Amino acid sequence: MALPKTILVTGATGKQGSAVAQALLRRGQRVRALTRHPEAAGALAAAGAEIARGDFDDRASLEAAMRGCQGVFAMSTPFEAGMGAEVRQGLQLALAAKIADVRHFVYASAAGAERHSGVPHFETKRRVERRVQELALPWTILRPVWFMENFGTWLLPGIRMGSLAAPLWPQTVMHMVCLRDIGEFAAMAFLDPERFLNREITLAGDALTFPQVAEMLSKAMGHSVYFRHIPDSGAEKAVGPDMALMYRWINQVGQDVDIHALEQTYGLRMTRFSEVLANEAWAQPPLVGGRS
Repeated sequence: MALPKTILVTGATGKQGSAVAQALLRRGQRVRALTRHPEAAGALAAAGAEIARGDFDDRASLEAAMRGCQGVFAMSTPFEAGMGAEVRQGLQLALAAKIADVRHFVYASAAGAERHSGVPHFETKRRVERRVQELALPWTILRPVWFMENFGTWLLPGIRMGSLAAPLWPQTVMHMVCLRDIGEFAAMAFLDPERFLNREITLAGDALTFPQVAEMLSKAMGHSVYFRHIPDSGAEKAVGPDMALMYRWINQVGQDVDIHALEQTYGLRMTRFSEVLANEAWAQPPLVGGRS
């Protein structure tokens, strides 16, 4: 029986990093959770993770956290410190992993980063992807699509009011993935590197239009939820310039993921959105002002 590996998980107190940490712990691996705020990682510590203090902008702290690790799950985001910070932090993680002689670097990118989309938060990830490959790290790139859980977080206030509003055309098919499946894929990559090294994998578990999503939400929540199309002229004001460009790109180009082929290739049945709805506490009463 193989000895457990020690994997450094960045963003471990966030939704994506937490999903990876939990998947690894379920498989009996040693998780070292990197965070700037160890006091926020109590649940992970209670689950058996080692907590390491570190900062993406402090390479020495990254190298120290990676010492003795066989793998690193790396992610960064532009939504806290901006696009330039995402690139800088991603490069810091990759360089620290190279210096620490990490055997497997799994980078969480985004679907669309492999193309010249013009979407800022896809382009930043594309730059990090290229640098990871240039450093000749043993790498795997995971490119998740839209998170199913977005409907239960920052879109939820509007949904509770009876409105699912987005700058998407009604006929646009949105590919989506469950965070738990991202965690499962990352864990599989670390445990079976021969199948995953030097692979770029786009992750999706369902493909639905937003009117279809609204109908499913209506049934799950017990009140009517309607899709409302935000026109291009109002998109930037509604969601910001970066997200407006993303929605426009999805409308005009979009993703095309063969979910069945993904499942057959890697032997993991992907979670459908209906299953996420069934497993979450969606059936909450609408707020005053909701449409009926």
